[in-house]
Amino acid sequence: METILFQNGNISLHAIAAGPPEGPVVVLLHGFPEFWYGWHRQIEPLAAAGFRVIAPDQRGYNLSSKPAGVAAYALTELVSDVIAIADQLRQEKIFLAGHDWGAAVAWSAALLHPQRIAKLVVLNVPHPSVMRKFLSTRPRQLLRSWYMFFFQLPWLPEALFSAFNYRIGVRSLLRSSRPGTFSAEDLTQYRAAWSQPGALTATINWYRALFRFRTKFPDRTVHVPTRILWGERDAFLLAEMAQESLRYCASAELFTFANASHWLQHEEPARVSELLIDFFRG
Repeated sequence: METILFQNGNISLHAIAAGPPEGPVVVLLHGFPEFWYGWHRQIEPLAAAGFRVIAPDQRGYNLSSKPAGVAAYALTELVSDVIAIADQLRQEKIFLAGHDWGAAVAWSAALLHPQRIAKLVVLNVPHPSVMRKFLSTRPRQLLRSWYMFFFQLPWLPEALFSAFNYRIGVRSLLRSSRPGTFSAEDLTQYRAAWSQPGALTATINWYRALFRFRTKFPDRTVHVPTRILWGERDAFLLAEMAQESLRYCASAELFTFANASHWLQHEEPARVSELLIDFFRG
């Protein structure tokens, strides 16, 4: 594995890269509260299969730029980082996979720039229209998303998240995953990323921007071939949203994992790698 820096205007994106430089490009987008390391179990298998794998720290996270203000984290800005990576690699089209917030960015990239995405894989986040619908019509989903509303408060979420050596951050990972999913070494890596100057405010600003800047999609149907992977024991998102998301895709298939949680690529690393390689090769 090697390190690459990408530029999008004045935003610098730190990324881990692996695999043959001339291989088809796969970009892996992590979610909250992770960083590129969220995909560490998929990078080597994809690289060994011949893909050029790029796993960036998305803006605000770990070693990437942390621009000030909430507007810098609007979905259109986050998507522009993905396109900038493709441009810098001189790729007309890329394969794109995302988990959690990375999946929200991936969905949005496929909706806003379908000509740039060859195939799309999303893990445990529904199509944006489904998310919006369930938040407004399903009290159970509203309750599960309580933290999104809490994150709208100034400074308090950062203060609580970082208290006692990031105890709440660690606990949220451990309590919402299968036992043994996150090792002590994993948690050390996450604490180091969270303690980067300005990282907590920047990453929580993603949620603040979501409430303040509504993204307008020219077409709500995803025309990029799509594969949805979903751990059905997700503590944050209702499993029925996965099935509902298929209705917003011209060509999509769903793979569910009955015993996996929200942290699917950590809990079922081999199967997730296999499903990515199979789909992107096909």
